[in-house]
Amino acid sequence: MKVLHFFKTYLPYNFAGIPRVIWEIAQGAARRGVHTDVLSLSRHPQVGPIKVGDHFAHEARLDFDVASTGFSVSAFGRFAKLAEQADVLHYHFPYPFADIVHFASRLKKPMLVTYHSDIVRQKLMLRAYRPLMDAFLGRANHIVATSPHYLASSEILRRYSGKTSVIPIALDANALTKPADALVGAWRKRLGLRFFLFVGALRYYKGLSFLLEAAKLSGLPVVIVGSGDSDGELRAQARAMGVTNVTFLGEVAEDDKAALLALCCAFVFPSHIRTEAFGIALLEAAMAGKPMISCEIGTGTSYVNVSGETGLVVPPANSAALAEAMRTLWDSDTMAQRMGEAAKARADDLFSAEKMANSYVALYEKLAGADW
Repeated sequence: MKVLHFFKTYLPYNFAGIPRVIWEIAQGAARRGVHTDVLSLSRHPQVGPIKVGDHFAHEARLDFDVASTGFSVSAFGRFAKLAEQADVLHYHFPYPFADIVHFASRLKKPMLVTYHSDIVRQKLMLRAYRPLMDAFLGRANHIVATSPHYLASSEILRRYSGKTSVIPIALDANALTKPADALVGAWRKRLGLRFFLFVGALRYYKGLSFLLEAAKLSGLPVVIVGSGDSDGELRAQARAMGVTNVTFLGEVAEDDKAALLALCCAFVFPSHIRTEAFGIALLEAAMAGKPMISCEIGTGTSYVNVSGETGLVVPPANSAALAEAMRTLWDSDTMAQRMGEAAKARADDLFSAEKMANSYVALYEKLAGADW
């Protein structure tokens, strides 16, 4: 069986967010005999297929961006050629350009859509895009939501509940980097014995300004790992507030990230709006056996982090509540340890990459075998 994924970006240039999810699906499917191709856009595309793991990446030239959506003239031809050979077309929503390419191809192939997120911020774009979006989702033979929470809370997904199932995002725990003791020791010497850790892109929806305020209110040490559009603004905010207990590390290598996860006392993830649809970084923290603090925004974050079981869930955009949750875990080693153990057990049970791949392969087989 052959499956074609289409998304705006992928390896070898991007291994975060949706591209990482595609990677996990493709690798797991390969172990079950599924041949996977992934088409994406690039400013400097390679001509031929690129072998990544046990599947292949293909690139079309990125010509321009509109509202974070990449467009490409050459993608139409590249997609048509690859799709002609595929048994199932697998799209990752939202990516409006994929909708255009799909309808332009006029191919009658089984069509699967993984629905990662509503369009939250671009209200004007959504108004113009809505007819195409409705036609695209209406045409899909099946839709996958990444958590039961998102399926229940998304107005758009509820309209297609009759053909939607839930397959949670998962990671291969065996592929996660195991930190060396010496590296953990080096970071301990630099950062101290205890701190709260955030890992992720520094973007508007991550709620990091509220984390800075919570750090000031609580006086507790916080380490922020990552880069992004809000990096300079957040550092300036910290200086203006006189916050000295927050350390910005920028991007770090995977082994350093693993060491920081091993060392931190808890993972804090203050995303405050629905643009944060799942939180893969939360999943990594759970797999590392760390208690978590997150916000209730009606998405997959509260599926990964169950309040009172694997961590604490607080109201969004509430620095005082965030600070109080941090103090609670800081002051109770027993609670923190219990929640961390529960987080790992839940991750092992529900967020297995093998389970995710098995579920997708079963869907591929069902779609490819049906008479559409």
